[in-house]
Amino acid sequence: MDVINALGRRKASVARVYLSKGKGKITVNGREYKEYFPIAILQSKLHQPFVLTDNKDKYDVTVNVNGGGINGQADAIRLGISRALVKINEEYKPALRAEGLMTRDPRMVERKKPGQKKARKRFQFSKR
Repeated sequence: MDVINALGRRKASVARVYLSKGKGKITVNGREYKEYFPIAILQSKLHQPFVLTDNKDKYDVTVNVNGGGINGQADAIRLGISRALVKINEEYKPALRAEGLMTRDPRMVERKKPGQKKARKRFQFSKR
């Protein structure tokens, strides 16, 4: 097995994930993932696909991610890792789908409309 690549997206974040045989090292934008994601919940999101498929510490992950905030980036990486694991072994798909890791979350920020303060909030209205 050489390098398997997959794409993950969430909100404005795009993550290009490269999976290869290794010892479980995760690198995000050239930095250690614990340095890039200092919050424990975000770190556990990256490990979730590996835990569900019993592949903890079997693959090295290299990620290039840009756009959005850290939460959207973590979700994008998780989707990319899940898709890469399914490319390796199709039998992982039902377990990952049951946890909702194979679904691309379509929710995006609603655009701001003209004549309004934000997407839905209006300017204050005065009748008199």
